[in-house]
Amino acid sequence: MIALRHMLTVAGVIAVAIGLLWMAQGAGLFPYPASSFMINQSPWIIRGGIVAVVGLIVTWGAGRLVR
Repeated sequence: MIALRHMLTVAGVIAVAIGLLWMAQGAGLFPYPASSFMINQSPWIIRGGIVAVVGLIVTWGAGRLVR
């Protein structure tokens, strides 16, 4: 059960990082690579926010899994 908790925590943290990256690219704050189709595209801000929130929920749930 502890291994599952660690795997879910890592997956949640990665999801938060990916979501924040998508939000930054969608807002034009992180324009790399320059040929990315996500730069300055507002749908990626919303999608990134959803992924980040899901990552936070997974991380929070993993912390409550083994108590």
